[in-house]
Amino acid sequence: MIRIDTMTFNLFQVNTYFLSDETGECIIIDAACYDDEEKGLVRKYLSDNNLRLVRNLNTHCHVDHVLGNAFIAETYHVNPEYHPGAAPFLLTIKEMGLSFGFHIGTIPAPARNLVDNEIIRWGHSSLRVLYAPGHAEGSVCFYSEAEKFVITGDVLFKDTIGRTDLPTGNLNILLKSIQDRLFTLPPDTVVYPGHGPETTIGYEINNNPFIR
Repeated sequence: MIRIDTMTFNLFQVNTYFLSDETGECIIIDAACYDDEEKGLVRKYLSDNNLRLVRNLNTHCHVDHVLGNAFIAETYHVNPEYHPGAAPFLLTIKEMGLSFGFHIGTIPAPARNLVDNEIIRWGHSSLRVLYAPGHAEGSVCFYSEAEKFVITGDVLFKDTIGRTDLPTGNLNILLKSIQDRLFTLPPDTVVYPGHGPETTIGYEINNNPFIR
């Protein structure tokens, strides 16, 4: 059974997810920890729970979601994994970071690229990659059919959707991604978004004002 723990990091209040199981292996999704205090919380969490970090997955490569990638690579020797469509964001990420007061040093090379519909495995657990562009090129979600949850990054939130006014954002593409990749999941699927509280697919189908 997958255990999901959440920490919220940096001034953008990004939800960073830690997924582990009975083997003690753990993956991190959207490592957004930036300052020393936040990095210390990650170290303490992994140490206190006797977890071994084995994968670092990015839902997309906007600056607020990848601030901890270098720390994870340097401390745990686990490089990030993301969809190849997201890679161009890293070309200007230092400049983008500075515009928000973030000083970004090393940009770790990807361990590998994520592919639509592939199965991500660790321990006794697995997730399926769902390619879902529209908020940003290269956006993906991570879905567990067995345990009825999906981690959506900035694609879908409680009562709203991801913004589409940033480079590669497109409202029509985002709405299609949500309709085709997320709203086809069972209604009781729990949604863990990149910011804010969790919700369910059924709730969003019935209540999200942006998708009718």
